[in-house]
Amino acid sequence: MVKKIFSAAIILAFGLIFTKDAMAHCQLPCGIYNDNMRIISIQEHITTIEKSMRLITELQKNPSENMNQIVRWVNNKENHADELTDILTYYFMAQRVKIPAEKSGEAYSKYQTQLELLHGMMVSAMKAKQTTDHKFVEQLRSQLEQFGNTYFTEEEMKHFKEEHGMGE
Repeated sequence: MVKKIFSAAIILAFGLIFTKDAMAHCQLPCGIYNDNMRIISIQEHITTIEKSMRLITELQKNPSENMNQIVRWVNNKENHADELTDILTYYFMAQRVKIPAEKSGEAYSKYQTQLELLHGMMVSAMKAKQTTDHKFVEQLRSQLEQFGNTYFTEEEMKHFKEEHGMGE
């Protein structure tokens, strides 16, 4: 009985330790994707980074009283930038943006544009981690909208913007 409880506790502990990895979309060929949800998640990360920057700047006016909160908001900003980058790399770059068979033409040009935008968002997220400069938040928003315009069809993008307010 003790062995069973101990084994269950170990399994639970490993499950809790690796929960972040389990929440990420799998890299198996499962065919279960929700691109809209990932875009919305990126938008939320950008908004959280922006709020973190604003609060860090406000709290720095009196650092001796606010040091703990400053540290917490810096960590929050960095965690959301990392999570945003994970979506870009492990979801879009690794699984969704595909190399076209032909290495020239419209499909290849679209592929290159998408890679450039994804890479640009990764760089902007990195810069947002390093500073409290809101220009990187604006770059992320602009790059995300541009990526959406290249990733989704015109009709899908129109519907997405209506439903979720992207680009407004």
